[in-house]
Amino acid sequence: MGYICSMADLIFRKQYIKKLLAYKDIDLIKVVTGLRRSGKSTLLALYRTELKKLGVQPSQMVSLNFEEFELRKFLNDLDGLYAHIIEQIDLSKPCYVFLDEVQNVKEFERLVDGLFVKNNVDVYITGSNAHLLSGELATLLSGRYIELSILPFSFNEYLTARHIDTSNKYLNYEFLFFDFINETSMPKGTALRELGYDKIYEYLEAIYNTIIEKDITQRHQINDKRAFGNIIKFVASNIGNSLSPGNIATALKKDGQIIHNTTVEKYLEYLVTSFVFYKVHRFDLKGRKQLATQEKYYLVDVGLLNVLVGKERTTERGHILENIVFLELLRRGNKIWTGSDRNSEVDFVCKTPTGDMEYYQVAWQMTDEKTIEREFSALEKIKDNYPKYLLTTDGFTQDRNGIRHLNVYHWLLNNKNA
Repeated sequence: MGYICSMADLIFRKQYIKKLLAYKDIDLIKVVTGLRRSGKSTLLALYRTELKKLGVQPSQMVSLNFEEFELRKFLNDLDGLYAHIIEQIDLSKPCYVFLDEVQNVKEFERLVDGLFVKNNVDVYITGSNAHLLSGELATLLSGRYIELSILPFSFNEYLTARHIDTSNKYLNYEFLFFDFINETSMPKGTALRELGYDKIYEYLEAIYNTIIEKDITQRHQINDKRAFGNIIKFVASNIGNSLSPGNIATALKKDGQIIHNTTVEKYLEYLVTSFVFYKVHRFDLKGRKQLATQEKYYLVDVGLLNVLVGKERTTERGHILENIVFLELLRRGNKIWTGSDRNSEVDFVCKTPTGDMEYYQVAWQMTDEKTIEREFSALEKIKDNYPKYLLTTDGFTQDRNGIRHLNVYHWLLNNKNA
């Protein structure tokens, strides 16, 4: 199910292109990670177009995707693959080597290292599993790589892909946002929307089955597929809720499924390293330290809820909005925790790329005084001077005690880093 965008489609990942261009010709391996079909190959295709605009010739670039059938002969032939790459480039000039889904190559770490130490070679690799940067590769390349982890479309990119003019102040953002969360943020899925929702669902189902079967079940030799599937559905139904291997195992036991805590923990790790879920640790707001239990999990694309949980989507809309805000904070380069105090919680505690702190509270709507009090007071208890934000879908917003109350649709579209 390969997907090559038209050049018009490729403009949407400019935030990531900017980062790649900043590291061009710097002596670091560029490692692009992310969920299958989240746009890694497309990103590198756009980057190669940018290189051509800068005067880089075809003889200075080689691009290989190791999911292509034609390259299967090289998967176990490291010497042959290395020779195949080197013979295609002119090493008298700066050269750019792109290796897509490189984890499919046996002993790919040696190949990457061999290319990296070659003069005039700038190496870019992609992978759909965080294990790409664990074990031998991380040891071999310690301090010699930069990771760029990409996500599916943001709300802004989604609207751009649909050719929506966001400068139109009369846009019905709520209507468009419901499309965004009910369909998918996956680039190819967005392109399929004109063919009907059934095509989007089939596409998401195919991606999910490939990730679960190929990237996780086969790789880790999971025999109890039913238990694994039930854990995935349980976590998907509880995005934004504090979870632990123990309470997941207890919940499944009530449903007649006996599974040990350590097995649950292992399965959760597999899902996180395959970028299906993101794990967020708790942060003790009073003690100013990370806590080791009761993490929260967020889904890489809320459209996958239709596949994982069913179209009734039991996760309430406040948590879905929270999931969208988490992904956007991640896109903007933040390190993220959930804030915890004895009597209250703050949805997100962020360390920004500049090293400052920011706090975010997310609610669907400020429907009554009780909701207003709960959401504002959680932020008001934090006695430092860092920025504090309350994000809701309300059209009318009102700041309180230095806390900025923002419309979440406008906040999602106002990414200064893009």
